[in-house]
Amino acid sequence: MKVKVINKSQYSLPQYATPYSAGMDLRANIDEPQTLKPLERTLVPTGLFIELPKGCEAQIRPRSGLAIKHGISLVNTPGTIDPDYRGEIKIVLINLSNVDFELVPGERIAQMIVSRFEQVEWEETDSLADSDRGAGGFGSTGKN
Repeated sequence: MKVKVINKSQYSLPQYATPYSAGMDLRANIDEPQTLKPLERTLVPTGLFIELPKGCEAQIRPRSGLAIKHGISLVNTPGTIDPDYRGEIKIVLINLSNVDFELVPGERIAQMIVSRFEQVEWEETDSLADSDRGAGGFGSTGKN
């Protein structure tokens, strides 16, 4: 799939880390280090602007390494970029740890996955088909 991109960052375009990666790492396009205090959140620019094909979205997800090592995550995860959005991709980071985190220029802060989607057309009804699960939820299928 081809996606048009404008790169106003100081870094190369996002890339897949391995041949089977689903997501591409996004980098912090900042000029100097920033300290993110415990439970503090900040909006981090990437310098990237994209034009997704109709019927595609980009999802922005946390990086597992930052999460486990430093408690850094995203407030709105997954974040959704719609195909008609043309603004800069910015990442809402949050520090869920109890220590300061130093965000450095070029740090890989999130991953982006581009996928296809469909829009639904609602069909109002008075009943739904039965299923084995029924209305069971919130752990109803067992512990394992």
